[in-house]
Amino acid sequence: MTIPAIDIAALTLFAVVLVAGVARGLSGFGTGMIVAPVAGALYGPKAALAIIVIIDSLPAIPVTLPALRIARWREVLPVALGMLLLFPAGVYLLSAGDAGVLRWLISISIFACVVVLYAGWRWRGPRNPAVSIGVGGVAGVLSGLASIPGPAVIAYWMAGGLPAVIVRANLLTLFFLGEFVSIGNLWFAGLFEPGVVGMGVMAAPVYFAGILAGWWAFGLASENAYRLVTFGLIVLSALLALPVFDRLFQGIAAAFGG
Repeated sequence: MTIPAIDIAALTLFAVVLVAGVARGLSGFGTGMIVAPVAGALYGPKAALAIIVIIDSLPAIPVTLPALRIARWREVLPVALGMLLLFPAGVYLLSAGDAGVLRWLISISIFACVVVLYAGWRWRGPRNPAVSIGVGGVAGVLSGLASIPGPAVIAYWMAGGLPAVIVRANLLTLFFLGEFVSIGNLWFAGLFEPGVVGMGVMAAPVYFAGILAGWWAFGLASENAYRLVTFGLIVLSALLALPVFDRLFQGIAAAFGG
């Protein structure tokens, strides 16, 4: 592991990671969709995925352990299998693709995910193990590409009439299992470079502080207000990370001597 320099890019990343942690603490989602586009713009899409996996591993354990006891494993395991099978495909696209094209693709994918979640779209088709594996496959590709597995699974499970507490437990369990898949695949793909690991380790406490702040603030306003704020942050992050704003970031870095 290499300890990277604290420059304007690192400070920008820490600020975004803090915001993502608050969003995660408030709403239970949003980390990848907030961090991926900005981290991709600063360090490249490959480094962005590795950073997200690092910061979202250990801090999630205290929240996930209680959920493992109430999750419905018969719902979780087929989706997890689909993720396991197709996560490497997302990593391959990330490793082989052009960085500029990937940044456009990731931002557009995030915009589409926000539309799906905000509109409350639900899967109305058949529900069986084959479909669950297919949904997990979609989540796996998106997870391997940009660490955004949630929208497809949320839309699928919310349509099943499950209690919200079960859906939340299923999601936390799935993402927890997905971390093992992510770490293994990124390791074999060679994406855990020393400088990237160092940046992720440095950002993890900032992310955890954001989660704690989000937990503390939960209940001060309506759930709908939190969701609107989270969606707004996700859209702003994806928008500012588009390649067309590169000159803006370069100008800011130059102004601060970065």
